[in-house]
Amino acid sequence: MNHAGGENLYIVNQTDLSLIVEYIRKIKPDLVIIDSIQVLFEPGISSSPGSVSQVRECAGMLTQLAKSSAVSIFIIGHVTKEGSLAGPRVLEHIVDTVLYFEGDRFSMYRILRGVKNRFGSTNEIGVFQMTQEGLQEVKNPSEIFLSERPKNVSGSVVVCVLEGSRPLLVEIQALVSKSIFGYARRRSQGFDYNRLALLVAVLEKRMGLSLEAEDIFVNVAGGIKVEDPAADLAVAVAIASAFREKNVLSDTVVLGEVGLAGEIRSISQLSLRLKESEKLGFRHCVLPRNNYKNLVDYKGGLLELAPVSMLKEALDISLQEVKS
Repeated sequence: MNHAGGENLYIVNQTDLSLIVEYIRKIKPDLVIIDSIQVLFEPGISSSPGSVSQVRECAGMLTQLAKSSAVSIFIIGHVTKEGSLAGPRVLEHIVDTVLYFEGDRFSMYRILRGVKNRFGSTNEIGVFQMTQEGLQEVKNPSEIFLSERPKNVSGSVVVCVLEGSRPLLVEIQALVSKSIFGYARRRSQGFDYNRLALLVAVLEKRMGLSLEAEDIFVNVAGGIKVEDPAADLAVAVAIASAFREKNVLSDTVVLGEVGLAGEIRSISQLSLRLKESEKLGFRHCVLPRNNYKNLVDYKGGLLELAPVSMLKEALDISLQEVKS
């Protein structure tokens, strides 16, 4: 056992859980971090570290120790390439809380997301920025994600998505170019590929856009992964904007889910999204008509609301020429 970085920080280079438990009982720390559960082993079990029996037993012993000694224990587990917890799922069933620390290795932003919490809500996230001094909290993620947004460029649309119960304004970028390989490519970064293919099909069938020979690329700026259906309309508008080489109406947020008939469907927590958009200085919002009809808790706002029920209406409003 060694001191590291001060008298109150200890490092134990052990994988034998029985020895680690002895140190915890002796030192009685406020916080214990186990890195990682897959390398720990209990000598009384014959199976190898990382097996179902070892993970179950080690996690069970650590959980019991935490509850009996009032010590907070963080157990780190490996994740797969898809981002899910690797190995036996039994670990998620034993612990009280499961937190995922998400972020691309080349992106400076990280999101801490709770997917299980026996004693609280899982609808909150934390956004952090990786700096030379370590992780720093991002107090206003929306402002950071939009800080490098280009002006007067086609294919750029802002949408307010929900991460848990937290509204985030992010930029959707689209690039449409003539295919030279004979097979049009569809690529997305931060947005579901299958959803992108669906939206392209709707634009072709319902709006008459000739996209069959066009390469289409969609990117969510800032390395954020968007799963909120409310981003559908923003993606569709971005693709149409890039294809037609028309800029989106200035200071506009685009919200709405797109159906297969080209209809614009309602989204959740609209008032929360509108207030966040207003706070960041936006003055126009394209939103679903049904949401607008039932909007009762957003009064006296500065946003000019443009309710739409079909995709054609949304494109006509979003891509109209800005009057000087």
